[in-house]
Amino acid sequence: MSHTEESAKRPDFEGLVEQYYQPLYQFAFSLAQSESDACDLTQQTFYIWATKGHQLRDASKVKSWLFTTLHREFLESRRRQKRFPHYELSQVDDELPAISPARVNQLDSAQLLVALGQIDAVYHAPVALFYLEDYAYKEIAEILSIPMGTVKSRISRGIAQLQQAIAGSPPAPQPKRDSHE
Repeated sequence: MSHTEESAKRPDFEGLVEQYYQPLYQFAFSLAQSESDACDLTQQTFYIWATKGHQLRDASKVKSWLFTTLHREFLESRRRQKRFPHYELSQVDDELPAISPARVNQLDSAQLLVALGQIDAVYHAPVALFYLEDYAYKEIAEILSIPMGTVKSRISRGIAQLQQAIAGSPPAPQPKRDSHE
């Protein structure tokens, strides 16, 4: 069978969305009990179809493939929520580090970069992407291929280390050259 014959048998993306969006959304809503989560699950299912649907050999099984994929995504999202619970900022406000505005105004970018270099490597990328590149948590999670909860905790811990590095740094920081440590 030629490539053109094979792609002719495969359903087109827009047609699938038109045909299955509503039933998939209703199934997702019955599982998630949340409108936004149901939308996310449905969209994620179609995203997976767009990236992996070509692997399905029997076009008659598209519907079951979509529903199975949605169900698996739902289960995976529940596992992620248990492992990395979501907290509103107001719930963890007391855990967030605070740097006084006066101290921020005293810093220059060179000092900040030196202080950023002093934090643990695992926190460096999330903090840099968040504060220097203005990426959102979700974007950082995608870039680093880690869960959003991990991004949040790494940024929080990285900022705590950054705050310590800034608080302990002299006005003109010098790199450490003491090889005895």
